[in-house]
Amino acid sequence: MIPQLTALDLAARLKSSNPPHLLDVRQAEEHAFVSLPGSRLMPLNDLPLRWRELEAWKDAEVVVYCHHGIRSLQGAGFLRQQGFGQVSSLAGGIEAWAVAVDPGLPRY
Repeated sequence: MIPQLTALDLAARLKSSNPPHLLDVRQAEEHAFVSLPGSRLMPLNDLPLRWRELEAWKDAEVVVYCHHGIRSLQGAGFLRQQGFGQVSSLAGGIEAWAVAVDPGLPRY
């Protein structure tokens, strides 16, 4: 089972001295429209081919996000299979973030 963080939990973790890495598994157009600051884009379809680019994150906390939290669960599960031990998914995706943390973000 993939752990999920609420938007409020993630907001608190991002303010810590050792914030998690953020991986956006949406499409490039979605990321360009709205994204979390400092996140890295790697669309879910590209993840099986490109996950090794994230090798430096393997022992760090990684939070995967998407629009509503479905693709991020798949992406987090894939990373777990590759040996990423501290990976979780943003429950509700960037939509939940916009509702709970930053209502000024554009929504789609």
